[in-house]
Amino acid sequence: MTATTDGSTGAVSPRVTSASEPTRTTTAADDVLAVARRAAERSVEHILGRQDEQGWWKGDLATNVTMDAEDLLLRQFLGIQDPVLVRAAGQFIRGEQLGDGTWATFHGGPGDLSATIEAYVALRLAGDRPEDPHMARASRCIREQGGIAAARVFTRIWLALFGWWKWDDLPELPPELMFFPKWLPLNIYDFGCWARQTIVPLTIVSAKRPVRPAPFPLDELHTDPEYPNPSKHLAPAASWDGIFQRLDKAMHLYHKVAPRSVRRAAMNAAARWIVERQENDGCWGGIQPPAVYSVIALHLLGYDLDHPVMRAGLESLDRFTVWRDDGARMIEACQSPVWDTCLVTIALADAGLDADHPALVKAADWMLGEEIARPGDWSVRRPQLAPGGWAFEFHNDNYPDIDDTAEVVLALRRVRHPEPARVEAAIERGVRWNLGMQSRNGAWGAFDADNTSPFPNRLPFCDFGEVIDPPSADVTGHVVEMLAFEGRSNHPATRRGIEWLLAEQELNGAWFGRWGVNYIYGTGSVVPALIAAGLPAAHPSVRRAVHWLESVQNDDGGWGEDLRSYREEKWIGHGASTASQTGWALLALLAAGERDSSAVRRGVSWLAETQLPDGSWDEPYFTGTGFPWDFSINYHLYRQVFPLTALGRYVHGDPLAARADVREAI
Repeated sequence: MTATTDGSTGAVSPRVTSASEPTRTTTAADDVLAVARRAAERSVEHILGRQDEQGWWKGDLATNVTMDAEDLLLRQFLGIQDPVLVRAAGQFIRGEQLGDGTWATFHGGPGDLSATIEAYVALRLAGDRPEDPHMARASRCIREQGGIAAARVFTRIWLALFGWWKWDDLPELPPELMFFPKWLPLNIYDFGCWARQTIVPLTIVSAKRPVRPAPFPLDELHTDPEYPNPSKHLAPAASWDGIFQRLDKAMHLYHKVAPRSVRRAAMNAAARWIVERQENDGCWGGIQPPAVYSVIALHLLGYDLDHPVMRAGLESLDRFTVWRDDGARMIEACQSPVWDTCLVTIALADAGLDADHPALVKAADWMLGEEIARPGDWSVRRPQLAPGGWAFEFHNDNYPDIDDTAEVVLALRRVRHPEPARVEAAIERGVRWNLGMQSRNGAWGAFDADNTSPFPNRLPFCDFGEVIDPPSADVTGHVVEMLAFEGRSNHPATRRGIEWLLAEQELNGAWFGRWGVNYIYGTGSVVPALIAAGLPAAHPSVRRAVHWLESVQNDDGGWGEDLRSYREEKWIGHGASTASQTGWALLALLAAGERDSSAVRRGVSWLAETQLPDGSWDEPYFTGTGFPWDFSINYHLYRQVFPLTALGRYVHGDPLAARADVREAI
C-alpha cells in the first residue's frame, strides 16, 4: 500500500499499488552518494544563512486559526482592539478557509467544527457579514454539524465570555482545586504542564463567569434557540464517564453555595500561582494559550492593564506574531528556538561541518546560556533532584523539557568549544537531571516524571486533547540515545529504558509517535537509540522495524504519514512523501545498517530530487504534534534539519560509529 493525492481536496488517501504501474529505477550507489553530497552541501549553505546573530535558529511554528481567533477575542474582551491587527488577522483567517466553508486544523485535513466556529466569530469581529458568501458557507456547515452546542468546551468558554453561550451549560472548574494536596487525585500536578498552566487561570474564569456585551448576535450558529446543554444526557452511573458527569453536576451546585471566604482564598491562591510562574519575558511557559487565559484571569481579579504583570503579559503575546509578506498576521502557539537550534547543530555537524566552525560554536554558546539553573514544577515529583536541562522556548524556566535536554546534550557533544570545561559541566548537569526524571516504568515523558494519573482525561472539561504527560517512545528513544552517546549504555536507567522500548514495539514493527507524526517519527527516534545503545542490527526488533519502514515506502522513494493515522489504522505509515518524514525513516534505516539497500538509495534520491534551488525543501504537511490529532504543528525547520541529518549520515556515516565505549553487546 502507498499513497496518492486526492486532487479535489488536497487530502492524501491510501491506495493499493497496481502491479502494472511503473516502478522507480534505482540509481547506482556511486551516483546516489554524489547527489547526496551535493544536496547536503546546498542544505548546509541554506541553513547557515538562517542563523540569528545571537547563535540560535528558529523556524515558524504553524498550528491553526484558533490561535488567531482567540487573540482577537482576547483583545475584544479587554477592549484593546487595534484596527490594523484586526484587518491583518482577518486576512490570514480568510486565506485558510477551505472550499466547503470550514477550517481544518492541519494541511489537507477535514474541516473542524470548533476551529470553524472560532474563525467565523473572529471574521465577524473583523467586519465580515453573515450574508457574505464565505460566511454563509461557514455558518451552514456549523449548523449541519450540530452548531455551537457540539463544539469543544474551550470554544464555548470563549463564547460564554460574550454571552453567546451559557456558563451554566459549561463544565465546572472550581478554583478550590488549588487546595488539593499533591497526593489527592485531580490536584493540579496530576495534569501535564501545558494543561496545568491553562487550567489554573481558567478556575478563576469559571468562578467569576464574566460576560462582556456581545458586539453582535450569533443566532445563525445555533440549531436550537434554547442552546441545549450537551451534557444533559448522562452516561450510566457505574461508568467512569457517568461518575465524572455527576461530579460535575455536584460542582455546579457547589458553585451556588461556595463560601465566599473559601472561594476568595482559592482564587487568590490561583493568582499567586500564576504570578509566580510568569517568565522574565512576561509570558507563561512560553506558550500562547496559558498566557491568554492568565491575562484574562488576573484582569478579572482587578489587575488593570497598566499593572506590570499585565503589561508584560500583553507585550509577550505580541512576540507570538508572524507578519507575512502579504500583510497577513499569523499567531504562533509557541516558539521553538532551543529545539530548533540543537537539531540544526546536530544536522550541520553530521553533514561534515567542522566541529569548531564559528556557527556551531556560536550556537553552543547560546544553548549554554539557555541552561535552566533553578527548580520548577517538575520538582514537585522530584524534590531532591538538582536542576539542569533546557526548555523548548526562549523563556520557560519553570518547565525544562526532557526531550530538548537530551538533544541539546547530543548537540553540544558535536561542538569543539573553546571552553570545554564549561560544556562538560553543563552536559553533566543535563544528564543527571534527565536520569532523575525517569518514570517508574523505566521510560521518560516530556516534562514530568510519573505524570500518568487516569483521572484528568475523564473530566468533562478536558475535551481539548492530551492533559497528562505519560512516557512516550520518541522521548525515551532520544534519552536512551543521549545516554549511549555519553557512554552509559549499561547504566541501569538506560537498560530499563531499552526494556520499555522493546516492550512498546507494535506488532507491525513500528513505534508510536507522541510528538511527531506518527509511527514513522516514533520508529525514526527509537531505532537509532537502540543501535547506539548496543543492540545489534540483526536484533529481531530492529529487523521488524526495518521491514515495516520498507513496506510503507512510497513509490516515489519518499515516506509520509498522514495525521489521520492517529485515528484510522489504514493511514498508519501512509501519506504523501515529506522531507521530514523521509529523513526520519532514513535515520532509522541507516542506523540499522541499511545504507546500501535499495530503500535507502531511493529515499536519498527523493530528497535530492525534491530539494529546491536554494537548498531547502518545501513541506505544507503538518508532521509535528502538540496533542495527537487534536493539535497539530508544522515546524518549518523540520523540513530542513531532518533531511540534512539523514543526508549527512548517508555521506559521512554514523556519528556513533567511532565510539567503541557505547557498543556493549546486549
